[in-house]
Amino acid sequence: MNIKTLLTLLVVLLGAWSIFHFKAQLGMLVLPLFFGLVLFVTLRLYRLMEKDEPNGKD
Repeated sequence: MNIKTLLTLLVVLLGAWSIFHFKAQLGMLVLPLFFGLVLFVTLRLYRLMEKDEPNGKD
């Protein structure tokens, strides 16, 4: 695994921990922050899969 992937994983885990640890203080912001975190992970994984795509066409 490269450092960028590990850093992304660390950021996501810290973000998820902070969202659910401080959910009482965040109130109504929990749901938008959660959706933002899911969107971030989805787009990041898509970019990683896109990078692994072979160069040749079928």
